[in-house]
Amino acid sequence: MAEEAAEQQSREEAAAAVVGLLGFKPHLAVPAMKADAAVQFYKAAFGAEELRRVAHPKRKAEHELPLILFAELKIGSSLLLVSDCFDAEGEGGTAAVIGGGISFRLQAEDVDAAVKMAVAAGAEVVSEVAEDESGVVVKLKDPFGVVWVVSAAVGNKTLDAEAEA
Repeated sequence: MAEEAAEQQSREEAAAAVVGLLGFKPHLAVPAMKADAAVQFYKAAFGAEELRRVAHPKRKAEHELPLILFAELKIGSSLLLVSDCFDAEGEGGTAAVIGGGISFRLQAEDVDAAVKMAVAAGAEVVSEVAEDESGVVVKLKDPFGVVWVVSAAVGNKTLDAEAEA
């Protein structure tokens, strides 16, 4: 039985290596227009350092306080993403989001390969491949309701992105 478990773990590690997963970041979505307050709190409470911030592109110029797509914070040696909760049109909301306001972000060399592996294991795609200021992203929901955002840096191409070019 221990041999089977070790063999399964070895297969899973090999699959992750083939896909090229690069990193893992927890992502916290707070009620709209409170992400900045959350960032300030984490700075004061935990000594967080803000590494970068990306505002929602549709809300930058038109609104006094733009929605935050994400702020990347460093707390000790760990990273945390914080964002405003908003709908597909970029409107803020306080409604519960899929996964209860928490998602996990995986950085991958090849987003398509990572998504295919997750779907084969039982994940569901909740948003198609898109490219925004933070890079190529796809949202998945695992069988337990947790949202996973698979992303690649803007310079990393996916099969879909290459096909569109």
